[in-house]
Amino acid sequence: MSLLVVGLSHRSAPVSVLDRASLSLDAQTKLLQDTVAAEPATEAAVLATCNRIELYADVDKFHAGVAELSTLLAQHSGVGLEELTPHLYVHYEDRAVHHMFSVACGLDSMVVGEGQILGQIKDSLARAQGLHTTGRLMNDLFQQSLRVGKRAHSETGIDRAGQSLVTFGLEQLALGTPVATWAQGKKALVMGAGSMSSLAAATLARAGVSEIVIANRTADRAERLVALLGEQYGQRLTESGETDVRARAVPMGSVPFELTRADVVVSCTGATGLVLTADAIAAGVEDRVGAQPDAVRAEAPQALDASGVPGARTTTPLPPAASPAGAGTDEDCPLDLASVPPGFSVMGEAAVAGMDAATLEQHATWATGSAVDRRQSGRRGVDADGTDRADRTDPELIGALAATVASVGRIPERRRPEPVAEPPRPEPVLYLLDLAMPRDVDAAAHRLAGVRLVDIEKLAEASADAPMAADVDQVRRIVSDEVAAFGAAQRAAHITPTVVALRTMAADVVSGEIARLEGRLPGLDDKYRAEITQTVRRVVDKLLHAPTVRVKQLAAEPGGAGYADALRTLFDLDPETVASVSRAEESTEKNAMNAKNAKNAMNVMNANIAENRGPA
Repeated sequence: MSLLVVGLSHRSAPVSVLDRASLSLDAQTKLLQDTVAAEPATEAAVLATCNRIELYADVDKFHAGVAELSTLLAQHSGVGLEELTPHLYVHYEDRAVHHMFSVACGLDSMVVGEGQILGQIKDSLARAQGLHTTGRLMNDLFQQSLRVGKRAHSETGIDRAGQSLVTFGLEQLALGTPVATWAQGKKALVMGAGSMSSLAAATLARAGVSEIVIANRTADRAERLVALLGEQYGQRLTESGETDVRARAVPMGSVPFELTRADVVVSCTGATGLVLTADAIAAGVEDRVGAQPDAVRAEAPQALDASGVPGARTTTPLPPAASPAGAGTDEDCPLDLASVPPGFSVMGEAAVAGMDAATLEQHATWATGSAVDRRQSGRRGVDADGTDRADRTDPELIGALAATVASVGRIPERRRPEPVAEPPRPEPVLYLLDLAMPRDVDAAAHRLAGVRLVDIEKLAEASADAPMAADVDQVRRIVSDEVAAFGAAQRAAHITPTVVALRTMAADVVSGEIARLEGRLPGLDDKYRAEITQTVRRVVDKLLHAPTVRVKQLAAEPGGAGYADALRTLFDLDPETVASVSRAEESTEKNAMNAKNAKNAMNVMNANIAENRGPA
């Protein structure tokens, strides 16, 4: 087994890089075809979701495989290899299996424990099988990962550690309010009709929205999703005594109008560019929150500065900082306050730089007496004569100031910048959840008044602080056990053709000896001939049983790959015989897999899995 995975995910790369590196379905197809055509790889599969892009391959050389797979990822993603390389991770053999099983259990997902990744792994396997880029290793790996993921969800409470990215995103939109309460009576617009969009629509329906509008490039798919919502969710809600959900399908051209009446928008299309611009969103909420300023509608990277130079950033001078109490009115202040630049305090470096020690002492005395924080007087205490120490000149303070200016020539500026006052934002009238990668919604919508946008980047930040459930440790133990079992099974399977070839050779030896016996004893009775034949075969089987069972056990242990070579050498087995056994097994598996692939391909086509845009 020489399993290699090269990829990047939300854990290794910023969202901006993942956004640019996302693979369309055509790009995934070409990547798989080019991978198996490359010299180091014989099998390949791609797992591409909103949060990860991973290329799995069976390679015969590690270093050559890493170089080839990394280059192919860069070529088909459109991100240069030099830029992509720092964000790539590499796993090999057992570590690659461990990574795959962890992904299947939701341990590596943005929302730990979410189960949507299982459907995406299944789709990735079906796609690779349809392109005939899988063999025994990829099929075993992906199918076993599905079983491990299902085991983790059934035997542990990992579901409590997280939920689907749709639910997590809606919780972020609701800002602490229960989603069912927040969504009650709202009108929802869902853009896209793939599996993630379908999940979003179903989640919104269960949460209690009053209307769901499905916008999709293909009208048939949108209508199919609308029918599904009516059959599965509308009726169920009606039976529970709640208001039925109205669902309808619209073309993508109707989105601008639908934006003017929608309260919630969830977008997860397969588009390679923006589906919703900041201008379109601003126009959709304009009548509800007022006209949007041009500076807010979209970014302005070419803004002019005061000199008229394009591209420069305009700046506004800071207002003068508040002076100490009495400053500017106390005639004893040794400073020329008019010379202090705006934005600096009279205790800062601009005020006292270059001041001689005598003047510095005078200034410190004035500042201590005029600008002291009276809230500190309780800590400073009161002298025996009843005088507040804050009102006296502090020789230690003056000495420290003098020592500072003598050593460094200045007093460090310690004034804290004044907080920038921001105008209050109106309450959101439009909530946007962008689950697409690359993004569907213009990031500039973050700054629109009356709009709240949650996208993949925002979800990544929020999930970093999400609490981990205690069940995660139990899932990790399951993953470790399953990795060991998978490795043992693969190593045992590696020696099986050699064992079969050995037994075939032994059977040939028995047949030859029985034929020689018949030549020497042509009149031997059939009853005795059968008894002799059976006896010889039993002897051979007993002699081979213990060694073959033991060699399978040894081969299943780590480092046991060499036992197959030892067996071939000890018994002088013909390598071509071993290879023919392997080919016969692979042919049998391939025939069974082709029948399964045909069924999977039909399911994929019927369910339109090809446009799945879900996360992990």
